[in-house]
Amino acid sequence: MRKKLITAILLLLFPNVLFGQTVDDEDVDSIGNIIAAVYAAISGDAGVPRDWDRFRSLFAEGATLSPVIRNDEGVFERVIMSPEAYIERSGSNLERNGFHEVEINHVTEQFGQIAHTFSTYESRRRASDPAPFARGINSFQLLHDGERWWIVSIYWQSESDTNPIPAKYLD
Repeated sequence: MRKKLITAILLLLFPNVLFGQTVDDEDVDSIGNIIAAVYAAISGDAGVPRDWDRFRSLFAEGATLSPVIRNDEGVFERVIMSPEAYIERSGSNLERNGFHEVEINHVTEQFGQIAHTFSTYESRRRASDPAPFARGINSFQLLHDGERWWIVSIYWQSESDTNPIPAKYLD
């Protein structure tokens, strides 16, 4: 009984420590910082492990990550993943091949506790690659709970020849 009570108290007071997630207060104190933390957590050279605990600490309960893809029939659709499913689906590929994603521009709108940011990105295998292999827009939906920012959703689409990034999203 005593162990259960101590565990319950620790869980209430320090949930992130018990689950192996530590939150860097600077990562979540502004919209710009939480978005930069996502890019930093998923980026790195080939063979370099990613900081998945940092990544997990940025997301609200029930958060989703959703790329827009064109299926085999040519229809655009949304693939919905939890942060954990994203790690399982993409993590080993990012670490094996190298992946650096950086923001090149952003447009943010905020009302009260909610915010939306279109974050234009470029992706490279190595940070030193002269040209990106992909570009696109990450649409971040965010919540401020009175203490910190949380990512509710990241919804993205890659640029293509038939769907270039509009000039207003490039600086």
